[in-house]
Amino acid sequence: MSTDQEKTWGVRDHWKAMIAMTLVSLSSFQYGVDFGIIGGLQAMVPFLQVFGQKDPSTPLGYNISAERQQLIASLMVLGAFVSSSSAGFTAKWIGRKLSLWIACVGVFVSTALMQATTNIGGLYAGRLIIGLANGILMTHSQLYIQESVPARYRGLGISFLSYWISFGSLIGTIVDNFSAKIASKNAYIIPLGIVHIVPGILFIGLFFIPESPRWLAAKGKFDKAEQALLRLRPQGWAVAQELDDMRTTLEAEAQLQKSTGYLDLFRNPIDRRRSTIAVLALTSQAASGSMFVISYGTYFFEMANVGNAFENSCILTGVGVAALLATTFLITKFGRRRLMMITGFILCGISQLIMAIIYTVRPNAESSGKALVGMSVIYIVAYNAMVAPYAWLSGGELSSQRLRSHTFGLATGVGFFFAWLTTFTAPYFINPDSLNWGPKYGYIWTGSCAIAATWIFVFLPEVKDRTLEEIDEMFEARVPARKFRKYRCTGTHAVLSEKTQTEYIEERVGNGKEAGAKA
Repeated sequence: MSTDQEKTWGVRDHWKAMIAMTLVSLSSFQYGVDFGIIGGLQAMVPFLQVFGQKDPSTPLGYNISAERQQLIASLMVLGAFVSSSSAGFTAKWIGRKLSLWIACVGVFVSTALMQATTNIGGLYAGRLIIGLANGILMTHSQLYIQESVPARYRGLGISFLSYWISFGSLIGTIVDNFSAKIASKNAYIIPLGIVHIVPGILFIGLFFIPESPRWLAAKGKFDKAEQALLRLRPQGWAVAQELDDMRTTLEAEAQLQKSTGYLDLFRNPIDRRRSTIAVLALTSQAASGSMFVISYGTYFFEMANVGNAFENSCILTGVGVAALLATTFLITKFGRRRLMMITGFILCGISQLIMAIIYTVRPNAESSGKALVGMSVIYIVAYNAMVAPYAWLSGGELSSQRLRSHTFGLATGVGFFFAWLTTFTAPYFINPDSLNWGPKYGYIWTGSCAIAATWIFVFLPEVKDRTLEEIDEMFEARVPARKFRKYRCTGTHAVLSEKTQTEYIEERVGNGKEAGAKA
């Protein structure tokens, strides 16, 4: 169905797709609540009494070694890297829904293990298993949303995923704030208990929604794909036309390369370009330094002696949730990928640079602590509203339909790898027992943000409101990134024609004239 036709249908008309999208997007709540909880546990005395050691030199009287801190945070991310990287295999054979069911079971098992153990090895095992589950949840939920909702609401669906991450982190931080006052091991066992709730809801809800129609079509099950579309689309929707567009695109991609594997991501120039852009677009969010702020926020505030660390973390996360909620309402109408991401990276870089400079000049002043909180608020608004939703969105929508599972799985895996690298190395920079840089760590991330913003300006195409089939056509026509926004799709795939047929319209600055071009 064309984009113009899609615009005649509103959110209320697509209520069935919206329900399925909302349910599946809950997958990311678990990922967020895990980060919110784990970051706070490392600043709880009962947790440190079991897994840390006494340290009279710290404000809490206890501390945890940088090595254990690294593994607690990074093993989860490492597990997510492994499972998301293998998404091409799991999605190929067992589909989106079954993958999500398996992940829910993994969450139940790993969380129960972490609640029961008092051995650091058991905690490590629980972190690794929950990471494997989180990688599947984050990858397959986004694949389902990208492939099931209409193009106009694809950005809305991914913003929901980002919203649930921050909302989950907020809930985890709030629960930590209250449970931290408990003097027994229940201080950390209770927060871990809430991790069971949302996977339970998701596990049951998946029985009531269809499998991804595009996954079914890619498997050659067009009859089942049509039934899935009928369950997801409003009455009167041109289901046959949408299904025919899927079939045509799959045929065009098969002309490029019939096989589907990780090596096929780079065999021909078109797939190689798409894979590279998708991987780098999703991975770009790691360049913002977000994992440093998310994973170690509470601990960082505590060691910097900035007021009440838990309350400051709650405020910071709450602001991030509000920013994402605003993005949810704005992304469908104003969600230009390039503009939002470039602006977001600039703000992230500037805020971290200011924090680093302040703590270089006045490291222990009360005013420096207030500035740290203020700049952290600016950072989290920029990241949650302008970077994270669009990075996840671009990583999924720019890959080919034939290789989407492999491309997005690789992109997510690489993103998790850099997230793991950040969480693994951050303690060396911020822990008082190591380099003790504190906020001066921001100097590194300022340069990283500048590089990411430059790459987006040069290479990232603008595909707002484009169907996945239109995106396929533009890549096959080898349209330059800067011309994607004004490109007029013809409905003809270049690889199915004797001659490439492309047409785009460019607005000339100042006179509003339009010029056509033939490639």
